[in-house]
Amino acid sequence: MIAGVSQANKSYPEFGQGAKGFGRYYWHAVADQAVGNYLTEAIVPAVTHEDPRYYTLGHGGFLKRTGYAVSRLLITRTDSGARTFNFSEIVGNGAGAGISDTYYPGRERTWTKTGQKWVTQIGLDGAFNILKEFWPDINHSVFHGKY
Repeated sequence: MIAGVSQANKSYPEFGQGAKGFGRYYWHAVADQAVGNYLTEAIVPAVTHEDPRYYTLGHGGFLKRTGYAVSRLLITRTDSGARTFNFSEIVGNGAGAGISDTYYPGRERTWTKTGQKWVTQIGLDGAFNILKEFWPDINHSVFHGKY
């Protein structure tokens, strides 16, 4: 989906259009996601002793649970269970965006483009936190608990 949106917006004109262009957008999006995930879910948490897993709140109203899900972008648990700033999310995605500059065309290696990739990754993680928070309710209501 990210590759399609990027291609439609012609975010990187050097990649071109059509199937060949989409292939370029696609592999860059996959690489961005992979690098970001390794950094935020494995490498940085190992260094900072954080637990990168998302723990659902599971109770309360829509706004409370949505706020909780979004707050997990900035707050996480340490390996010992204490609350701490989520370095793995913020620093990991920032480092991932910086590393991705190595495989983008030279003229696309700007602070703005790197910042956009960083914010996009954090935004996607926030959206998936919200989905994880409400998935048990969705599963129960729509699929009657079959999935």
